[in-house]
Amino acid sequence: MKISDILSTDAIFAEVNASNKRQFLQELSSKASGIAQIDERTLIEAIMERENLGSTGYGRGTAFPHARVSGAKSVKAIFARLSSAIDFDAVDNKPVDLVFMLVSPETDGADHLTALATLSRVLKNDETCEKLRKAKSKDEIFAILNS
Repeated sequence: MKISDILSTDAIFAEVNASNKRQFLQELSSKASGIAQIDERTLIEAIMERENLGSTGYGRGTAFPHARVSGAKSVKAIFARLSSAIDFDAVDNKPVDLVFMLVSPETDGADHLTALATLSRVLKNDETCEKLRKAKSKDEIFAILNS
């Protein structure tokens, strides 16, 4: 699976402002609901339910909130870079500024896990993360994520 299969430039948000994790997840879920063409309330509830199981803050300033959602037709990724890092209850206790949100059909477990692994590999690369933090446009971010 390639990132370009699940992410488009209209699903990249380069300078998101949020003061806390809940506010950020609500805002990103609102954006994602339009991209994934699903009910916003359903999505935020699924994302928060997953976060309540344990933070998806994976460390080194990255997070991967994700959910399988009733009504989703295909796997969709949304990428956000925060203007200022926020506390995300990450495993390393460091604030988060790079986030992939993944939304998948409720019955699509295999593709969901494949997509999560694909996205995770990208943000585990410190050099890639630094490039993403310095990128000036959505197109530049898209190119970095797909290189």
